[in-house]
Amino acid sequence: MNNLSKILFLMMVWLGSFMVISANSWLGLWMGLEINLLAFIPIIVSKNNLNNSEASLNYFLIQAFASTILLFSMIFLIINDNFMFMNSLIFNNMHMKLIILALMMKLGAPPFHFWFPNVMENISWINGFIMMTWQKLGPMMVLSYFINTNFIFIMFILISTFVGAIGGLNQISLRKLLAFSSINHLGWMFAALIYNETIWLMYFVIYTFMNFCLIYMFKILQIFYLNQVYSIFMGSSFLKVSLLTSMLSLGGLPPFLGFAPKWIIIQSLSFMNMNLMNLFLICMSLVTLFYYLKICTAAFLFNYSEFNFFYKKFFFSNNYLFMMKFNFLSMFGFFIIIELMYFM
Repeated sequence: MNNLSKILFLMMVWLGSFMVISANSWLGLWMGLEINLLAFIPIIVSKNNLNNSEASLNYFLIQAFASTILLFSMIFLIINDNFMFMNSLIFNNMHMKLIILALMMKLGAPPFHFWFPNVMENISWINGFIMMTWQKLGPMMVLSYFINTNFIFIMFILISTFVGAIGGLNQISLRKLLAFSSINHLGWMFAALIYNETIWLMYFVIYTFMNFCLIYMFKILQIFYLNQVYSIFMGSSFLKVSLLTSMLSLGGLPPFLGFAPKWIIIQSLSFMNMNLMNLFLICMSLVTLFYYLKICTAAFLFNYSEFNFFYKKFFFSNNYLFMMKFNFLSMFGFFIIIELMYFM
């Protein structure tokens, strides 16, 4: 696919998401989700890579099945309950619950998450970044209309953080590792939505930035597995520090940038007297932090002599300058956000 076609399809992906955000009717919402889906499929498919084609087919089948459930639920909601527009919603409605389950399937939230790590494993870093960030924006915006402290949302929060934490423990593929990390962060986003949409939006923006920092580095160095991390990062202290700050920020270790949104969510849940959920979220966050620390420790301590051919070229390019800026924001972004909140 040439660059012009990619730009066109990316614009269609953005258009679909913006349609979902601005939709006031079920039809407009569904059309936005479908435009987003149909535009994203050609981006991830590749004639020269069988794995990409298989991943695009799996992604299409899962999303199409979820879209079918979503469409039929919306139709029954309009016919039986007269909810043509999205300004009068009753959560205790079976069709509404089916809509929520379909959206969870689109997001890859447990127990509908099995397709997500496998698709992530077989696509490029750039497409994986889009899937972990932008592709979640539309369904999450729709969920914000329904979400409350109902039992079903509490269960999705707990299961998502648990599966995301435990699933990443024994992974050797970095793309699968980030997929399970994304599932864990999805639980935190659900928790943010319970309290305030603004907090969720802040979490989403910071999560997108942290993912970009890490994926940008992996994309430049063409790293896909843990053994490559241990070998390539051996020759460069700067790359080791970049890996450390990016991963610990994504894990939510204070005082890095990733701790700020989690700290705000913990405070918000405390105001709602959800202390047990707070404790569970913190414990699962510590599990994710454990496997990030394990990777960083191995990269710092192990001394491999092979595969050390990327980092020299890295220093003599603009990538070095970009990574310095990312590291600065990852290390000091927490204090910047706290100061901004103080003056708001």
